Amino acid sequence: MSRIILGIDPGTSITGYGIISCEGKKMELLGCGVIKMTKAQVDHPAKLKRIFDRINSLIIEFKPTEMALEAPFHGKNVQSMLKLGRAQGVAMAAGLVHDLSIAEYAPRKVKVAVTGSGAASKHQVAAMLQTLLKFEQEPQYMDATDGLAVAVCHFFQGPLGKQSKGYSDWNAFLKDNPSRKVKR
Repeated sequence: MSRIILGIDPGTSITGYGIISCEGKKMELLGCGVIKMTKAQVDHPAKLKRIFDRINSLIIEFKPTEMALEAPFHGKNVQSMLKLGRAQGVAMAAGLVHDLSIAEYAPRKVKVAVTGSGAASKHQVAAMLQTLLKFEQEPQYMDATDGLAVAVCHFFQGPLGKQSKGYSDWNAFLKDNPSRKVKR
């Protein structure tokens, strides 16, 4: 069964995204990038509209079958959390308009799935993604690899986020795919 997963790392200044194609146990990078707000988008509703519009266009272009989002982490600033939750909400709404199944993953779960460590740095996550998906250049913004990591995490969880024939993390993937191990 072929799957295309759109991973989203929501943000009100920069939203990261990554898109992978999955066939069986194989993943292929289709694209990743960021949705940056412009100076013209100073008010929150304008930022939310930009996020919605851009994700909608990504869905039309890449035709994903599933969407995965990073869930907001617990923060101390309530206003920031509300804004982040709204960004996540409009990203979800874009997926719902296209009848995509949607899953959410905590930031720590994403890091564990990709690197094996919930305390991994953004650079460690990006480096592991480069190995997994075989791309050379690290994207300019870590938000792009964060979005891509969410998509990979969803892939490891199996179809529709279930622990069926997917992988729980990188180590589980390596057990079935020893040739993918990073040589140091």
